[in-house]
Amino acid sequence: RYYREVLPGEIVKISRYDVQTLDIIPRPEGDPSAFCIFEYVYFARPDSIFEGQMVYSVRKRCGQQLAIEAPVEADLVSTVPESATPAALGYAQQCGLPYVEVLCKNRYVGRTFIQPNMRLRQLGVAKKFGVLSDNFKGKRVVIIDDSIVRGNTISPIIKLLRESGAREVHIRVASPPIRFPCYMGINIPTKEELIANRPEFHDLANYIGADSVVYLSVEGLVSSVQESIKARQENENKLKTQKSRAGKIGHCIACLTGEYPVELEW
Repeated sequence: RYYREVLPGEIVKISRYDVQTLDIIPRPEGDPSAFCIFEYVYFARPDSIFEGQMVYSVRKRCGQQLAIEAPVEADLVSTVPESATPAALGYAQQCGLPYVEVLCKNRYVGRTFIQPNMRLRQLGVAKKFGVLSDNFKGKRVVIIDDSIVRGNTISPIIKLLRESGAREVHIRVASPPIRFPCYMGINIPTKEELIANRPEFHDLANYIGADSVVYLSVEGLVSSVQESIKARQENENKLKTQKSRAGKIGHCIACLTGEYPVELEW
């Protein structure tokens, strides 16, 4: 059963009797925490709990914020299954549009983004999804994705939807563009491979075959992630309970802004 989170820098002893904190390595005074924001966007399971909040709820808030920042005239909202589903539900709820499945996943095909080259990734996408054409034929579709990294896998999906009868395909991305490499342990492609750094990004909709493409802003992502944490800390202060163990709120957004939480040494 879920007991609690292990705090940053905390050493925990778990025995048959209890859970004990042996030590907490202190953070330098004034330094905010720098929890990886991409755990919320993509990496974590939706039922994971970080910083006292469920990842599913954060992704849904990201979708709602995306709808505020980037509404579009459409008939339905859908997703690329499955990590973007909570964001798609949030977007649909905020816009007042129906959420409808347009793709079904072939569970016998592996992950496409780890294939060694673009051609194999695109072939993987073609085999990975089936089309529920009765649900969207002749309609304007908004597809919510959690992120676009290289821009290779979304193109075949848009092509598939158009060939199956979609009148318009609008892409909304529930995270900002990834522009910088991660030196903290996440295997993000090189700066040159990232679509956000390539000339095609300036006309991305045309490049991937969509009617429009809009990303969530960095400010929108950060506010969606921190909203619940701030509310909880304010509530603790009102109740004059112990100071929030989360300390000063902060997240690593280096892959989005290039501002790393520690000084890089080469």
